[in-house]
Amino acid sequence: MINDTSATETDVPWLSDDQQQQWRSLFGMLATLPTAIDAQLKRDAGVNTYEYQVLATLSQSPGHTIGLSVLAEEARGSLSRLSHALTRLEKAGWVERCPAETGGRRMRARLTESGLAKIEAIAPAHVREVRRLVIDVLTDEQLTVLGDAARAIAAAAQERTAETCTEDATC
Repeated sequence: MINDTSATETDVPWLSDDQQQQWRSLFGMLATLPTAIDAQLKRDAGVNTYEYQVLATLSQSPGHTIGLSVLAEEARGSLSRLSHALTRLEKAGWVERCPAETGGRRMRARLTESGLAKIEAIAPAHVREVRRLVIDVLTDEQLTVLGDAARAIAAAAQERTAETCTEDATC
């Protein structure tokens, strides 16, 4: 731990040794788990994790169709990132963009029959990898605690991001 003995030391809520150990464990997981999941999807299906989340979200939406803003939020990405992913998925024939029923400029994404077949083909290997890396290495209690912790951390991060984005128009 970096421990600056300057006058600001009392202003910094330094991590205890145990907290630092837990933080490093979390950081290690955040650095390795997404890479492992992404590698499996790219190797087995030719899509990245974000594209998989887009396809999965569409497959679970009524009529396999959802508004772009909602889809971006559900897939945990910006509208810009979603637009790039949709372009790749459209080229593959798995997704198409269509106007929202409400008219105006709003757009929706719709999973094509080919896209539904793709996500159905991808899902089994992906679920096996998620089980291998996360589900099967934890007890039910650990998994529940992990889920609770993940939701709390994600909520804190989203809250801070929302605050920053209201102050900075580039978000």
